[in-house]
Amino acid sequence: MRIRIILTIAFALLTLHNLVAQENDSTTSERKEIIKTGYNFGPLPAVAFDADKGFQLGALLNIYDFGDGENYPNTRQQWYFEASFFTKGSQLYVISYDNRFLIPGIRFSTALTVTNDKAMDFYGFNGYMSHFDYEKVDAGKKSDDMYIYTPKYRINRLAALFKADFTGKLWNNKLFWEAGYHMSYFKVGAINREKINKNKDENKVFPDSEPTLYEQYRRWGIISDDVADGGFNSTVRFGLLYDTRDKEGAPSRGVWAEAHMILAPKWLGTSTPYYKYSATFRHYIPIVRNDKLTFAYRLNYEGSIGDDVPYYVLPYITTMGQTYDRDGMGGFRTIRGIMRNRVQGLDMASYNAEIRWRFVSFALWNQNIAFGLNLFSDGTMVTRQYDMSFGRDASEFASVADFQAAKSEYDDYMSRGLERDRPHVTVGAGFRFIMNQNFIVCLEYGKPVGKYHKQDGNGAFYINTGYLF
Repeated sequence: MRIRIILTIAFALLTLHNLVAQENDSTTSERKEIIKTGYNFGPLPAVAFDADKGFQLGALLNIYDFGDGENYPNTRQQWYFEASFFTKGSQLYVISYDNRFLIPGIRFSTALTVTNDKAMDFYGFNGYMSHFDYEKVDAGKKSDDMYIYTPKYRINRLAALFKADFTGKLWNNKLFWEAGYHMSYFKVGAINREKINKNKDENKVFPDSEPTLYEQYRRWGIISDDVADGGFNSTVRFGLLYDTRDKEGAPSRGVWAEAHMILAPKWLGTSTPYYKYSATFRHYIPIVRNDKLTFAYRLNYEGSIGDDVPYYVLPYITTMGQTYDRDGMGGFRTIRGIMRNRVQGLDMASYNAEIRWRFVSFALWNQNIAFGLNLFSDGTMVTRQYDMSFGRDASEFASVADFQAAKSEYDDYMSRGLERDRPHVTVGAGFRFIMNQNFIVCLEYGKPVGKYHKQDGNGAFYINTGYLF
């Protein structure tokens, strides 16, 4: 029901916009596709529900400037705005801007993202090495005799991220250099039980006597005191980009490959200095002419130099250009179908593969409209582990008995996880509404598969904009 309501509202807004659009358009003779010029708008409400965050109410807006249409469907510049609010106190704000002409010969992209999340997902490090007690979580949701166990895997996190990226040509309009400055601030702490338990039945509140996983990690020294509360990051990024895609918003052929270095030294202001690297390869293979059927896949590797990367930056996947950093190996931007941030480690490998079928395309009210379906499989795995050793000694506890109790809890927790991570794999399908090959509303469902799939959740529906890659 909720999904139908959202889509109905979205399509109504799109239709309203289409009726009042005033761009000057022309039509190609071959495919009868309108060449868009001027500005185009894509508004969409953001409505959702989470048991711990409450109802999400908000809106997002895409603004596209196609100029004289010479490079359509690629834009001359574009803006993205989002503001979302949750009834239990969380907020999300995003502003991003991408420009191809402000600096001659250089593409400029910038973004500011602020999230104040009262119930951020936290399932520990190294994938299956960190045990997720799905049986207690499910039992708490289904039984009136048990409290809700979900908040055990939540933290309170404020994150503010800013970036400015620049891209310039090196060779044949295919090879590019990339450079940018990224700044971020994280403030992390335990959940506010009063807010988490708001409006819940007395037997469903998360009790003070039950520690969260974050609190246990601090007690065991897996998360050290010097980084536990978050920190400030000031980073420079540089790399190479090879791009032969036919179009950006909805590519159907070509290659997009990137390799980056991320440097966060102490002298630049970073609280805990670290160094990372990233490599990504995307390939789009047409199966049927006229963009009807496409096979697309993405391979990604996120690596760390040394072992000193602070835990609060582990979830973030390296991006440059018009997209902005998003967290979560798990979720609609990384591995669809598993829980957000389920997989975190010093080094991580991932893949996404899907068949995209654009089963109908037509022009309506001066807009290019298409509908598409996709089948996909995603996967990820930690390839180098974050240190999960017990990091306390007896002198840090009030008594020897407290030390022994903490060590016993730690040993029991680690014994329930695997000795090393295994592949986390999902399968799923999706539906897309596509306007002008840029504004894309997607509805997708993904579900974990494999021997340990229950450790990754029960699957998830997503409503979002754009293609995953």
